[in-house]
Amino acid sequence: MLTDDGRRRGRFLTLEGPEGAGKSTQAARLADHLATRGVDVVLTREPGGTPVGEGIREVLLATEPERHPAGPRVDALLFNAARAQLVATVIEPALERGKVVVCDRYADSTLAYQGHGAGLPLQQLRDLARFATGGLQPDLTILLDLPVEAGLARKAGEETRFERAFTVDYHRRVRAGFLALAAAEPARFAVVDATQEPDAVTRDVLAAVDRVSLPASTVE
Repeated sequence: MLTDDGRRRGRFLTLEGPEGAGKSTQAARLADHLATRGVDVVLTREPGGTPVGEGIREVLLATEPERHPAGPRVDALLFNAARAQLVATVIEPALERGKVVVCDRYADSTLAYQGHGAGLPLQQLRDLARFATGGLQPDLTILLDLPVEAGLARKAGEETRFERAFTVDYHRRVRAGFLALAAAEPARFAVVDATQEPDAVTRDVLAAVDRVSLPASTVE
C-alpha cells in the first residue's frame, strides 16, 4: 500500500501475551534487529508512548487501592484513550512515513483482559477500539504464550495492579482469551512459546516477522 505522496506505507507489528511473557524484552530486541538491517523502526508501548499515555499508564498500573479505576469499563476507556493518542501522534505518522512500528501491546490486550478476563462484551470492546484507532490493525501480532503460574512467578517483586489485585483464574481467562483471538485470526497472529530461554524466543519472533514483507531499508 502506498501513502498519498507515493511512498510505501510502513508496517505495524505488535507483541501480546499474558503477564511475564517477556513482551518488553522481545519488542526491544526486535526493534534492535530491524535497525541493524537498516530499517527505520519506531518502538513504543501501551499504555504509554506519549505524555498523555504515560500519565494514563500511571493510573492504570498503580498499586495503591485508592488510585484504582472503578472497574473494567473504566479500564477499557482509559486504555483506549491512551491508545487513541498513541495512534494519532506516533503510530499513524510513522506508518505514513514508511517506518516499521513495533508496539508492546495493543488493542488485543483490551479484548483479552477486559473482555475475556473481566467479562465485558467483546463486540463493544471491538467497537470502542475501532473508534479509538480509526480501525488501524497490526500487520502481524506475535503472541508470547506461557502458563499463567510461570508468568506471574517472573513478575515477583515488580507487580502492578494487574498482578496484585486479580486472581489466578482471571489471568487464566486472559491467557485463554489471547489464544482464542490467535485461533480466530491465524493469518495475523504468530504464537511463540515464551517458556523458552530469551534467545530462543527471539529466534522464533524473528522467524515470525519474516512472514511480513518489510522494506530492506527505510532509513532516509
